[in-house]
Amino acid sequence: MASKKNKARSARDLNPRKFKKKTSVLVIDKVEYIDYKDVDLLQRFMSDRAKIKNRRVAGNTLQQQREVANAVKVAREMALLPYAKRVASTRTGGRGRDGGRDGGRDRDTNLNENVDDTTLDVGVTDEAVDTGDALVENEEV
Repeated sequence: MASKKNKARSARDLNPRKFKKKTSVLVIDKVEYIDYKDVDLLQRFMSDRAKIKNRRVAGNTLQQQREVANAVKVAREMALLPYAKRVASTRTGGRGRDGGRDGGRDRDTNLNENVDDTTLDVGVTDEAVDTGDALVENEEV
């Protein structure tokens, strides 16, 4: 008697849910040849940051995805499509520009880190020096 562990399973057997495969834009529009100069078609296979969408998201077959990827790469090389788009986003919090290496301290505390925190007496004049023990008058030579 054959063991159940050795039985080969397909993807349909592992996932009992019924799912509908996404149809490709190329099939709907009846595109026979993917041209690198057709920027409008190629942009449908790119994300907002100019990344090539994967096969599962786009609904392409393996051969279609290869052709789309090669056409996008050629169009980028010919400067018809961008390699990357800059997306404006407002970030709140986060680690900052230095990657959070300062341990959460503000920039102002880093600037004042080397400042001596000793206070000066108001009664001390320019001629007197505070040595810590007693006031000593400066003698000019």
